[in-house]
Amino acid sequence: MPHIPDVPGSAALAICESLLLALNDRNILPEREIVGILRDAAAAHANDTGDDGQTELHAAVAALINGILAGGNSVRRR
Repeated sequence: MPHIPDVPGSAALAICESLLLALNDRNILPEREIVGILRDAAAAHANDTGDDGQTELHAAVAALINGILAGGNSVRRR
């Protein structure tokens, strides 16, 4: 069986994105709140001090979240 990298991370991302979409579709959270959640998550990783030796990982996570924001995939734009 081939090694597939970061299956848990990919699953978590898919689940969270689906939850955000469902919360927006059901009018539980407005688009601005969902965008705020994603911006906060990206900022938390972008501003990481690197004390844990994972500076590159944090930068990559922030870039991925910012890419999701830029692509509009996390919110069905109305």
